[in-house]
Amino acid sequence: MKEFITLNDKDNVAVALRNFNKGEKIVVRKSEILLVDDIERGHKIALESIPAGADIKKYGYPIGQATNCIQVGSWVHTHNAKTNLHDIKEYEYLPTFIENPYKNRNTTFKGYRRKNGNVGIRNELWIVPTVGCINGIGDQIVRRFKEEVGDITPFENVLVLKHSYGCSQLGDDLENTRKILANAVNHPNAGGVLVIGLGCENNELDQFKAMVGEVDSSRVKFLLSQEVKDEVEAGVNYLKGIVFAAQSDQREDIPLSELKIGLKCGGSDGLSGITANPLLGKLSDFLVAQGGTTVLTEVPEMFGAETILMERAKDKYVFEKIVALINDFKQYFIDNKQPVFENPSPGNKAGGITTLEDKSLGCTQKAGISVVEDVLQYGERLQINGLNLLAAPGNDLVASSALAAAGCHMVLFTTGRGTPFGTFVPTVKISSNTPLYENKKHWIDYNAGILVEDMSEEKVLEEFIEFIVEIAGGRLVNNEINNFREISIFKTGVTL
Repeated sequence: MKEFITLNDKDNVAVALRNFNKGEKIVVRKSEILLVDDIERGHKIALESIPAGADIKKYGYPIGQATNCIQVGSWVHTHNAKTNLHDIKEYEYLPTFIENPYKNRNTTFKGYRRKNGNVGIRNELWIVPTVGCINGIGDQIVRRFKEEVGDITPFENVLVLKHSYGCSQLGDDLENTRKILANAVNHPNAGGVLVIGLGCENNELDQFKAMVGEVDSSRVKFLLSQEVKDEVEAGVNYLKGIVFAAQSDQREDIPLSELKIGLKCGGSDGLSGITANPLLGKLSDFLVAQGGTTVLTEVPEMFGAETILMERAKDKYVFEKIVALINDFKQYFIDNKQPVFENPSPGNKAGGITTLEDKSLGCTQKAGISVVEDVLQYGERLQINGLNLLAAPGNDLVASSALAAAGCHMVLFTTGRGTPFGTFVPTVKISSNTPLYENKKHWIDYNAGILVEDMSEEKVLEEFIEFIVEIAGGRLVNNEINNFREISIFKTGVTL
């Protein structure tokens, strides 16, 4: 098993794959290095003397600069390094394209073909409240429905998409709520939806229906609680009607070109950009080669690595959209009087990530090498197959909810620290290291830590592809088994 790894010949640091003690010796690039500090797994070792003010390089790119002279064999982290990031920048389109190494295999998965031609990987019955204060009514409807109908339905699950929004909101906040919830109503993983409103909220039901657009009226129902005597009874009756309309639903072979996958990381550590994120990058390139779609988000975690994505923009128009994506998000920080580099989190730092550039260069590994086909604003739905970028913050639940609302069938979520959460589509947890997987098997669905344990990248990728196809075909993941299903919506303005 490897004890450390260097990621690029240009790097002046290596990453520890186990805990090292001061005084141990390692051999790197045929040179013996005496460690002058204790260094934990995922943290960085200086391979050469790095003068104060000089760049610290990892992944072949600067991840910051030394704040004092760093001795060879030293621990490189927040105590002797700082970011190079600044505010809004100007960029030049310098396209650099790399050929996708994967070929179309004509692979299929078992999914649900909807009446409008869209495809779902789940057949669930959802209750979508227009406002958070009636989440409890949704629970009551589900409870009584299950008591009366039991498990004799074509649906794999019945659940309430709970949230805390829809009232006391104005402007962009209200618009964001409507967009995300409307996209949820139209999501093909739902074989049926009951939308319930209260009747006095800002997110008025008639206006919301207009945003939802044309629907299959046998599958999507609307209920206004204040206009009926018994909203629970009315809701149950609506659900029974939807069940009747869905009796013939069944899985069929669907080309992998119709699969849409969101790419996300959270609670990252120093191995995330070495194991789990590159694995997602290869999966992304493979899926794109099949004609499928992947979506990368968490824009603040592109800062410092954005030019890598800009170089892969398919044309000047998409390049300009990426520039706007980055600079608009930086302006959001500036408008709120916050530094654009206020990241990584305490957990990231404990896991070995030193600066935002360090985090971003690892984060963007999830996008592989594919051409960037399009850029979506927050709340927009996918229009173009291939690799897309989506405007959303780094927050795990906000970003994952945005990926689901954009039309992703599932979210692949890499983590080095661990988290149990899930959004309203399958949220697949991939650990960057084996100890996390072994300790939290009820959270983690797949262990990418085996990539630094003498497992070949090709074998792991083939296993991972098979695993994803199984999930698309109905295999449950931990957030579904544990019923951790939540929505969080991006909020930027005033609450009344």
